[in-house]
Amino acid sequence: MPNIALELGKNAGSFGVNSAYGNTQTVDGAEFTPVALTCTGFGGGSGGADGAAEGEGGGGGGIAIPLGVYVRREEGLRFEPNFVSLLAVAIPFVWVAGRAITRIIRALKK
Repeated sequence: MPNIALELGKNAGSFGVNSAYGNTQTVDGAEFTPVALTCTGFGGGSGGADGAAEGEGGGGGGIAIPLGVYVRREEGLRFEPNFVSLLAVAIPFVWVAGRAITRIIRALKK
Protein backbone atom coordinates (compact mmCIF):
# COMPACT_ATOMS: atom_id res chain seq x y z
CA MET A 1 0.00 0.00 0.00
CA PRO A 2 1.49 3.40 -0.93
CA ASN A 3 2.51 5.83 1.78
CA ILE A 4 -0.31 8.39 2.00
CA ALA A 5 1.93 11.17 3.31
CA LEU A 6 4.27 10.86 0.33
CA GLU A 7 1.38 10.92 -2.13
CA LEU A 8 -0.09 14.03 -0.50
CA GLY A 9 3.34 15.68 -0.54
CA LYS A 10 3.68 15.08 -4.28
CA ASN A 11 0.29 16.70 -4.93
CA ALA A 12 0.73 19.61 -2.51
CA GLY A 13 2.18 21.82 -5.24
CA SER A 14 -1.26 22.18 -6.83
CA PHE A 15 -2.77 23.62 -3.64
CA GLY A 16 -2.49 27.23 -2.50
CA VAL A 17 -2.29 29.86 -5.22
CA ASN A 18 -3.35 27.46 -7.97
CA SER A 19 -6.58 26.66 -6.13
CA ALA A 20 -7.33 30.27 -5.12
CA TYR A 21 -6.89 31.80 -8.58
CA GLY A 22 -8.46 30.19 -11.63
CA ASN A 23 -7.25 30.18 -15.22
CA THR A 24 -7.54 33.51 -17.01
CA GLN A 25 -10.26 33.61 -19.67
CA THR A 26 -10.62 36.20 -22.43
CA VAL A 27 -14.12 37.36 -23.37
CA ASP A 28 -14.74 40.27 -25.78
CA GLY A 29 -11.24 41.65 -25.27
CA ALA A 30 -11.42 41.57 -21.45
CA GLU A 31 -9.40 39.11 -19.36
CA PHE A 32 -11.15 37.50 -16.36
CA THR A 33 -9.27 35.76 -13.53
CA PRO A 34 -11.57 34.12 -10.93
CA VAL A 35 -10.63 34.40 -7.24
CA ALA A 36 -11.81 32.06 -4.48
CA LEU A 37 -11.31 31.55 -0.75
CA THR A 38 -10.00 27.99 -0.42
CA CYS A 39 -9.40 25.70 2.52
CA THR A 40 -8.12 22.12 2.41
CA GLY A 41 -7.39 19.56 5.09
CA PHE A 42 -6.02 16.05 5.22
CA GLY A 43 -5.50 13.40 7.85
CA GLY A 44 -4.13 9.91 8.12
CA GLY A 45 -3.76 7.07 10.56
CA SER A 46 -2.46 3.59 11.06
CA GLY A 47 -3.04 0.52 13.23
CA GLY A 48 -2.33 0.13 16.95
CA ALA A 49 1.14 -0.45 18.41
CA ASP A 50 0.28 -3.86 19.90
CA GLY A 51 -0.18 -5.41 16.47
CA ALA A 52 -3.70 -6.66 17.23
CA ALA A 53 -5.43 -4.04 15.13
CA GLU A 54 -3.66 -3.62 11.80
CA GLY A 55 -4.82 -1.02 9.34
CA GLU A 56 -4.23 2.28 7.66
CA GLY A 57 -6.52 5.09 6.71
CA GLY A 58 -6.66 8.60 5.47
CA GLY A 59 -8.93 11.24 4.17
CA GLY A 60 -9.15 14.78 2.99
CA GLY A 61 -11.43 17.46 1.81
CA GLY A 62 -11.73 21.06 0.87
CA ILE A 63 -13.99 23.96 0.10
CA ALA A 64 -13.83 26.86 -2.32
CA ILE A 65 -15.98 29.99 -2.00
CA PRO A 66 -15.98 32.21 -5.11
CA LEU A 67 -15.15 35.77 -4.05
CA GLY A 68 -15.10 37.52 -7.42
CA VAL A 69 -12.96 38.12 -10.50
CA TYR A 70 -10.09 40.33 -11.55
CA VAL A 71 -11.02 42.03 -14.82
CA ARG A 72 -8.36 43.52 -17.09
CA ARG A 73 -9.66 45.91 -19.73
CA GLU A 74 -8.15 48.84 -21.58
CA GLU A 75 -8.93 51.05 -18.56
CA GLY A 76 -6.81 48.84 -16.28
CA LEU A 77 -7.15 46.06 -13.74
CA ARG A 78 -10.18 45.98 -11.43
CA PHE A 79 -11.60 43.53 -8.87
CA GLU A 80 -15.33 42.84 -9.20
CA PRO A 81 -16.64 41.01 -6.12
CA ASN A 82 -19.31 38.34 -5.89
CA PHE A 83 -21.48 40.08 -3.27
CA VAL A 84 -23.43 36.97 -2.22
CA SER A 85 -20.24 35.05 -1.40
CA LEU A 86 -18.62 38.07 0.26
CA LEU A 87 -21.65 38.46 2.52
CA ALA A 88 -21.56 34.74 3.36
CA VAL A 89 -17.93 35.14 4.46
CA ALA A 90 -18.20 38.61 6.03
CA ILE A 91 -21.31 38.19 8.20
CA PRO A 92 -19.87 35.43 10.44
CA PHE A 93 -16.55 37.31 10.65
CA VAL A 94 -18.23 40.55 11.74
CA TRP A 95 -20.37 38.67 14.29
CA VAL A 96 -17.35 36.96 15.85
CA ALA A 97 -15.33 40.20 15.86
CA GLY A 98 -18.22 42.04 17.53
CA ARG A 99 -18.54 39.38 20.24
CA ALA A 100 -14.79 39.48 20.87
CA ILE A 101 -14.70 43.28 21.13
CA THR A 102 -17.67 43.24 23.52
CA ARG A 103 -15.95 40.74 25.80
CA ILE A 104 -12.69 42.69 25.72
CA ILE A 105 -14.49 45.92 26.69
CA ARG A 106 -16.32 44.14 29.54
CA ALA A 107 -13.04 42.70 30.81
CA LEU A 108 -11.33 46.11 30.72
CA LYS A 109 -14.18 47.74 32.67
CA LYS A 110 -13.75 45.34 35.61
